Amino acid sequence: MQLRSALRSARSRVATWLPLRRVVKICAVIAVLGFTVLVASDLWIRMAHRKYEYSVESAPSADVAIVLGAEVKANGKPSGYLKARLDLGRQLLEAGKVKALLLTGDNGRSTYDEPTAMRAYLIEQGVPAAKIALDYAGFSTHESCVRAHDIFGVTSAIAVTQDFSLPRTIALCRAAGIDTVAVGDDTMPHTMVYRQNWLREQLADTKAVYSILLHPEPTFRGAQESSVRDAMAADPQP
Repeated sequence: MQLRSALRSARSRVATWLPLRRVVKICAVIAVLGFTVLVASDLWIRMAHRKYEYSVESAPSADVAIVLGAEVKANGKPSGYLKARLDLGRQLLEAGKVKALLLTGDNGRSTYDEPTAMRAYLIEQGVPAAKIALDYAGFSTHESCVRAHDIFGVTSAIAVTQDFSLPRTIALCRAAGIDTVAVGDDTMPHTMVYRQNWLREQLADTKAVYSILLHPEPTFRGAQESSVRDAMAADPQP
């Protein structure tokens, strides 16, 4: 009787252990596949689109500079990262590389407004208001690129953001139908920030590949606007 009991107990332990081992194997396979997708997405984004990166001086001419939004402080002033982007946009306009600026950012709530803060800063720097168009529904890089093409009619652009985000921005805007090159800011102390947010960057590149393949709709589409065309045609003098 004791032997039978021991055998039953052993069989029960084996029956419990086998499914657990199977679950562990499945989780390991999923983890490896997930890591592979993250790395492959990042490599493709960066290797395939780095050739479209330029400086202000070397960038080819385009119709518009698309300046991507970033943090605006509680006092309504652009953060250092956003100022650096805006300064590049201003330099591109002053150098005659673009005919207008499209400022795209988050205005998803009444108490937070990136595009308006971006415009105010540029006007303070001497940029004519008439040369600026605003997109208040640029809630992500994908949405900014899609709306620039579909809503504002942009077909040729220089995208402006921080340098480590350039390949992803280029990939998304080109996938949206815009002939895009990009200029990136490298003046801000972001090296350590990037290292600390390595996983975030990998996930962002994977999300970009998802957006490129599946073309999700932007949060707000709306009617087509002529503000970019108007800004391009406006008198460049303040």
